[in-house]
Amino acid sequence: MTMRSTASRRARAATSPALSLLVIGTLLLAGAIPATGAPRPTTPPASAEAATTTATPAAEPAEASALAEDIPWTTCATEGADAFDCATIEVPSDYDKPRGRTTTIAATRLPALDQENRIGSVLVNFGGPGGEGVSTLHAIGEALFDPSVRERFDIVSFDPRAVGLSDPATCFPTQEAEQEFLASSLDLPLNRAEDARFLREAAALGTACTVFGGDRIATASTANVARDMDVLRERLGDDAITYVGYSYGTVLGATYAALFPDNVRALVLDGTIDPRVWSADADGELLGTRLRQAEGATETHAEFLRLCVEAGERCALNALGDPEEVVEAVYEAVKAQPVEIPIGDGTTFELRYGTLIAQVFFSMYGTASWPDLATLLAQLAVLTGVASPPSAAEKRDSGPSVSELLRRLGYTEDYPSVGSGFATACVDLEFPGRPASYPRKVAALDEQYPHFGLFRGWTGIQCEYIAADDEDVYKGSWEQTTQQPVLVIGTRFDPATHYGFTAPYASLWPDPRMLTVDGWGHTTIGVSTCADAAIARYLVTLEADDGAVCQQDLVPFAPSAGLRSDEPPVLPAPRFPGLLGLTS
Repeated sequence: MTMRSTASRRARAATSPALSLLVIGTLLLAGAIPATGAPRPTTPPASAEAATTTATPAAEPAEASALAEDIPWTTCATEGADAFDCATIEVPSDYDKPRGRTTTIAATRLPALDQENRIGSVLVNFGGPGGEGVSTLHAIGEALFDPSVRERFDIVSFDPRAVGLSDPATCFPTQEAEQEFLASSLDLPLNRAEDARFLREAAALGTACTVFGGDRIATASTANVARDMDVLRERLGDDAITYVGYSYGTVLGATYAALFPDNVRALVLDGTIDPRVWSADADGELLGTRLRQAEGATETHAEFLRLCVEAGERCALNALGDPEEVVEAVYEAVKAQPVEIPIGDGTTFELRYGTLIAQVFFSMYGTASWPDLATLLAQLAVLTGVASPPSAAEKRDSGPSVSELLRRLGYTEDYPSVGSGFATACVDLEFPGRPASYPRKVAALDEQYPHFGLFRGWTGIQCEYIAADDEDVYKGSWEQTTQQPVLVIGTRFDPATHYGFTAPYASLWPDPRMLTVDGWGHTTIGVSTCADAAIARYLVTLEADDGAVCQQDLVPFAPSAGLRSDEPPVLPAPRFPGLLGLTS
């Protein structure tokens, strides 16, 4: 673990002492509400003594006998999580110092239905970085996998270090102070004056994260999370790990296999990011360019509009004219003038361009929300004067309000701490190192990929000002040596993890089995019974076909008769999309 000044690393910009003091002084004026986001499990943590005497050096399997102790599962304190068990364990903050400080890892388990024929545990990471495993598994765990997996495996997830219930990295002394800062900050800059303000706010936030959460950020590398996973594997009683990773979780899976190649039973890697891109030097290039999210979002958005046209009256935009022209006009209108939206209690919400583009991007994660997204854009077209309201003959009812659509699309959720999202990304990834160069580079990316280039181009700007390095970051080699077959999955039109990463990712493994979902959205959760069956077959039997293609069940804008009869689980989008929201 290393804490250093921002000037000590090429990829970070210098932050003035005056600015640091100004930020610290401002933040300390806030109240005293704990920034935890959710109650902790009631299980007392394992003793620090036990953890510090049993941890192993970095990049080596856990061997000490105490790590094989059962995890102290107990009833979860969270309402509605009666089917789950919860626990916390202690692991070294820095695996180079196994007898030093510890950090808490919160985990949860959904026990296998057939304990007599139980194979083991499936450990799940839902992405991010910064995604919460405990709350997400509680929300969707019972519907996440095919019943055959639920029968034979305990389903386990955890909040990675510095996230959620696992000693979160916080950037403010209170949740109230954090929300106040975010509420007053720009979503995206739209001119030179706003560029300068956006950079100042990024510097302020980065400095605050360093002050209040820098010690936790400085040990939050993906490599250390992988080491935590191996401790969990050992304490779960599994000789080898069975792992399912979504989105950023595929980087975590590749890192785990590189560090512990002999401890792998099965890996499902869904929505891949090429780890060579993840760990590469920036060479002055924007992170948003390297991750290809602007490209993926542009391609998926084009599919959204194409399928809307084909859907006819099932897509609300068709009642106003050509959907592509209407939507483009809406974007330009909101960019020129934010829209005041009544929210039902006599107040209004100002919808800015950056917020709208973020909402469109994350709404493309799952096709079930596409009709609501189209309706939202249609209503905004009317509110902005882009289009006249459809006649009574063209609409069957007035439909939901804009505020109701925003609630349906998840915009109104409360923020968790932003530091959880920065922790791993800011120490893992390289950034251009010159914040002043961002406006020019973002503008070029936005010219290539309109709207989404602006949104994704600024990704990670706050990391330029976070003064924390983790010496244990893993940079490769990424040529894997684990001999077990691995199941690598990509979706044709994924806005967050570009399909173009799938084949290169698969090529890193000795025995890859590549599955393509011929559809739209981010990862396969809840969208394809064919993919669900392939994942279940692989997890249970370790068998999978290479080159298989699955169709999607939830076809965008399809009549209700063509949809799944059950309520599918949905991978949650990042809850602070204007800040980092790398992949989820």
